[in-house]
Amino acid sequence: MRHFGHIAPEQRRRLFHQEPCEFTADSPARLLSAALGATLYSPATRPQLADDIVKQAALGVVSMVLCLEDSIGDEDVQAGEENLVRQFADLAARPAADLPLLFIRVRTPGQIPDLAARLGASVRLLSGFVMPKFTEERGMLFLEALTEAEAASGRRLFAMPVLESPELLYRETRVEALEGVFRAVDKYRDRVLALRLGVTDFCSSYGLRRAPDMTAYDVQIVASVISDVVNMLGRADGTGFTVTGPVWEYFRVPERVFKPMLRSSPFLEGQAVELRERLIAHAMDGLLREISLDQANGLTGKTCIHPAHVLPVHALSVVSHEEFSDAADILRPERGGGGVLRSQYTNKMNEVKPHRAWAERTMLRAEVFGVANEDVGFVDLLAAGIPG
Repeated sequence: MRHFGHIAPEQRRRLFHQEPCEFTADSPARLLSAALGATLYSPATRPQLADDIVKQAALGVVSMVLCLEDSIGDEDVQAGEENLVRQFADLAARPAADLPLLFIRVRTPGQIPDLAARLGASVRLLSGFVMPKFTEERGMLFLEALTEAEAASGRRLFAMPVLESPELLYRETRVEALEGVFRAVDKYRDRVLALRLGVTDFCSSYGLRRAPDMTAYDVQIVASVISDVVNMLGRADGTGFTVTGPVWEYFRVPERVFKPMLRSSPFLEGQAVELRERLIAHAMDGLLREISLDQANGLTGKTCIHPAHVLPVHALSVVSHEEFSDAADILRPERGGGGVLRSQYTNKMNEVKPHRAWAERTMLRAEVFGVANEDVGFVDLLAAGIPG
């Protein structure tokens, strides 16, 4: 699979200075954690789930979570498990095709080895499990269960813990809780693909819900916990983990209080006025703003609950030609001693030592999402990826 693999090769050549790389579920963890992109959640009870997965893969989705937790009722868990077993068997019986990275979001640790066993040979299609309400005590049980399932199935399985428990939010317990999470995930570092943020649960603790014209960063109690999670768990010194962006809940805006957050000029240049209007009508301007703030605050990828949200995440994840130029300059071998240089775009200072970690992360993102051609912007990438 590859990002933007759903568009024609000639279109990719027009858009990309460096095309996104190909990868598989067996690729190195470092590559996969950066490549998750927009991880699309789907209830495990959907009767045509196998067809849905194939359809979304053809539209550019590269990672999906099949959910047995909050997206379904307590009374539907058993039916959801049985449906997953059937749908995985259906997928495994089909002709070979590029499928997304598939994860199952469970409720309890015991479901992990149980489901891995029940999947039988079709477990080869599974990349891992999403572990809700992750704390040190609860998380260790999940991670031990994952190790058991991996040993029994012979399949490499990854963990994606969800940070959403009140202990992580409350000021008096946050540092201790985050230290505990770190101890748990550090012990199983090779199997932790990414940490996911459960911002909806954080808001629930205070009876809050962000409006479609506000981002998670406008809700200060949420912004503070995102900051602390990145501070303690997302460092670029080799101790950190990939931390993904929170879910965006909206599909359409019935009424606006504030002005749209999308400037019109980028869309006029590409003659994409209708595209801008469509994005605004479907609350995408708020999503785009939040994606940009995710990236500025050290988050990679995003949880998505609607297929329409996938392409904006991926389009904004493509490395611009200017970013690529700066990163390449900073990482030149002859720059190993440090120093300051003017960017090739002559509009900024690149300081080699302080910007090195940024440059390394940018090059990894360039590998999985590609580098846009010099004259290609976000609007071009977005327009090209929308099915005609």
